[in-house]
Amino acid sequence: MSSSAICPLCSARHSYPLPVVGKRYHRCLACELVWLDEADHLDDVAEKAVYDGHDNQVDDPRYRGFLMRAFGEVLSRVSPPASGLDFGCGPGPALIAMGREAGFEMVGYDKFYADQPELLTRRYDFITSTEVIEHLAAPRALLDGLWACLNPGGVLVLQTQRVLGDERFKTWRYRHDPTHIVFFAEASFRALAARWQAELCFPHADVAVFTKP
Repeated sequence: MSSSAICPLCSARHSYPLPVVGKRYHRCLACELVWLDEADHLDDVAEKAVYDGHDNQVDDPRYRGFLMRAFGEVLSRVSPPASGLDFGCGPGPALIAMGREAGFEMVGYDKFYADQPELLTRRYDFITSTEVIEHLAAPRALLDGLWACLNPGGVLVLQTQRVLGDERFKTWRYRHDPTHIVFFAEASFRALAARWQAELCFPHADVAVFTKP
């Protein structure tokens, strides 16, 4: 079996092809994750070029409103001055600014814009990741690593659009971004929660919140 047929989230070896014109996708029969075949991934230079074209300003009220779907879940569960990490903070780290304004001790990690690996060895009371996990070629290792960084009772808030049925996936605008290479279903998050023995809730259609025992 080729490595591309092994689920990068739950490691199941039972998947099926999800053909879309011009690209090759696979869908896991166990956790329902959809992932783009590795042969169709962008290299790092091309991937960063896409991100460089984003215009997410720290003080943009619309962008802050978008981020509040995730950060609001932190505010309702964690009291300052707790420590937080924004994973995949990007070049315009608005969520970090929002966290600091609320009295939290916030730092940010990003592979391209804030590559400080030591931040991924610390412990935090909460971790946010907004519109990032759909870009992860190896989601299991990275998400397990983030979970290990959480203190007991901490929360991990993941914001990404969830994939629904196969036919809807084929016409889904979200998959047209060339940097989007993995797509989580509700079952994908439930598989993570089971492995981590975590409490899980879905407060929004694009937000999943895990609470560590």
